[in-house]
Amino acid sequence: MSNTSEWPTEYLYKFIVPTDARKIEEVENAFDNMGAVIKTHQSKAGKYTSVSINVMMESPADVVEKYIEVSSIEGIISF
Repeated sequence: MSNTSEWPTEYLYKFIVPTDARKIEEVENAFDNMGAVIKTHQSKAGKYTSVSINVMMESPADVVEKYIEVSSIEGIISF
């Protein structure tokens, strides 16, 4: 079995941000006009929101570039 992917491919980003409409919007805006499917889910206590984003990416470099772009959002956790 091969560990390589063919590009372009659909990629799933997962982030956790403090529950703050502005921060969630910043994450969503980073994927604006890319045809991304974005799902959010608030934690039980409501302190954090998970943001899952399925989007077609052209290359591994583009994936990394997007992680770098959103890393400036205060409190964001990428996994």
